[in-house]
Amino acid sequence: MNPLLSRLQPYPFERLRQLHADITPNPAYQPISLGIGEPRHATPQLIKDALTASLAGLASYPATMGEPRLRLAMSDWLARRYGLKVDPATQILPVNGSREALFSLAQTVLDPSKPGATVVCPNPFYQIYEGAALLGGAQPWFAPSDPARNFAVDWAGVPQSVWANTQLIFVCSPGNPTGAVMSLGEWELLFKLSDQYGFVIASDECYSEIYFRDEAPLGGLQAAAQLGRHDFKNLISLTSLSKRSSVPGLRSGFAAGDAALIKPFLLYRTYHGSAMSPVVQAASIAAWNDEQHVVENRALYREKFAQVMPLLAPVMDVALPDAGFYLWAGIPEIFKGSDTAFSRELLALYNVVVLPGSYLARDAQGSNPGAGRVRMALVAETAECVEAAERIVQFIQSKVH
Repeated sequence: MNPLLSRLQPYPFERLRQLHADITPNPAYQPISLGIGEPRHATPQLIKDALTASLAGLASYPATMGEPRLRLAMSDWLARRYGLKVDPATQILPVNGSREALFSLAQTVLDPSKPGATVVCPNPFYQIYEGAALLGGAQPWFAPSDPARNFAVDWAGVPQSVWANTQLIFVCSPGNPTGAVMSLGEWELLFKLSDQYGFVIASDECYSEIYFRDEAPLGGLQAAAQLGRHDFKNLISLTSLSKRSSVPGLRSGFAAGDAALIKPFLLYRTYHGSAMSPVVQAASIAAWNDEQHVVENRALYREKFAQVMPLLAPVMDVALPDAGFYLWAGIPEIFKGSDTAFSRELLALYNVVVLPGSYLARDAQGSNPGAGRVRMALVAETAECVEAAERIVQFIQSKVH
């Protein structure tokens, strides 16, 4: 067996299952889960129609690069969304969801033969970053998020000795679980560091289309272009349709950026067998070419947060995120910082599942930045999310009084 597999840590949802294994939830309440960030809004009809109209594609092997029509739809979306000019022939690759692409990009980029090979990750983080680093033969280094700066990652605090060995950095903007969006100044710092030390930046942007303010979140390629980096040197941005279009089961997204990185990434993916089904390609073209369903989807999330936030704000340390569909909430002092105890008791008494924040982070630089917080995924229908929030308020008030 690959000995690196032994370095992988249990996935947060497996840890959550074990945490709750001995609990019998209160049967007086219907179960509500805010634990897993899986979109649950209805899949738009235009995507389903495109899928079923293209079943003849099942008779053909797909090309790893995808159809030209698909890459054009992706580049057209980048132009509309970010004002970018991206070459669909050399700077875009379809991927089967951002998860597998984040993982396989690390395997393409990393050179474990170099001593001290390092991957820098935000903390808290999406666990695929850590797994991709470990299975690529590198060591992860966790850069903490700063609550005082709306959970922005402290990239400036990463020591020079770490940057000297860094081959890849994972950026998540909007962030999971915090919802923080990186500023142009933060991007400028990372680009300068990348130029100095030669590392690749992988920008995970799968939450970019769920936001609550008038201005859409800044993207990595957009930041590069604004700073005159039109070749997107050492930068790959990854996005998907899962959250944008409520199709997590479609497994469809794309990677875009530096042509000098896309070329070897294509080679790796050709051997890896990562081609997108022609049927999924047809549905993806329809999705990327339509924006109305995205506007409607975003409105659903905005309404949900507008109703849930006023309920939770008086009893928890919680603020409207920049973007995404998570609430990253601090638990009351009465729980003495134990996010796991909060999660267990909430399930036992009120049949609501939330994910302990400490499960989404690592002990690093002297602390676990997820400790004392919980992640709530507001993915269910509005009424169910409101019901969950009302139960959480009752739960906290019962403990305080």
